[in-house]
Amino acid sequence: MSAINSFMKIFLPKDRVFYQLFEQVSVTSLEMAHLLKKMVTEPSFESREVILRQIEDLEHKNDDLTHKIFTELSRNFITPFDREDIHYLASAMDDVADYIFASAKKINFYRVDPVHESFGKMADLIVQACENIKIAVMELKDMKNMRQITDALVRVNSIENQADDIFDFSIERLFATENDAKEVIKKREIYQVMEIATDKCEDAANVIESIIVKYA
Repeated sequence: MSAINSFMKIFLPKDRVFYQLFEQVSVTSLEMAHLLKKMVTEPSFESREVILRQIEDLEHKNDDLTHKIFTELSRNFITPFDREDIHYLASAMDDVADYIFASAKKINFYRVDPVHESFGKMADLIVQACENIKIAVMELKDMKNMRQITDALVRVNSIENQADDIFDFSIERLFATENDAKEVIKKREIYQVMEIATDKCEDAANVIESIIVKYA
């Protein structure tokens, strides 16, 4: 029996590396979301430019982490859950970071003043969604607190629905109050990208739900 235990110990550290990488991705994505929220409350274009660079650095960090996940997936025989689920979760979480970065880029590229729009509400929902993804990811390694995971996933789904409502309301108000067609196009595109960020959080939540149904 001791020989079997010794054999298993050889593989367990490699098995755990996936949890560590996913946890790092969730932490970095949440940092990006907080910076996006800070950005949409910042009236100075120059200050927003500084924040954008910080978000970009974190996005590159997440790209590296995602690449490491895929490298480990190709290298390791033992994985903590289905290889397909690891791939889907890594891709979904990478998409979250990509769309947070895209939102920040469009705000500065279009030189839109985000302070007096509903961008703050959307950014707040992105923060909340990322917080709950992080909660769920942190519990994946042992799955002892299933209630905490499922509650977090339910909140992500609710947040995505709220983002849909804010998007619809914001676009309706935009068309009713903005006379400059160029401004309508620019702001609508920003709202759309921010709303997609919450969609991607829901995608990640759905993958986590699939994992816990199989393995809990």
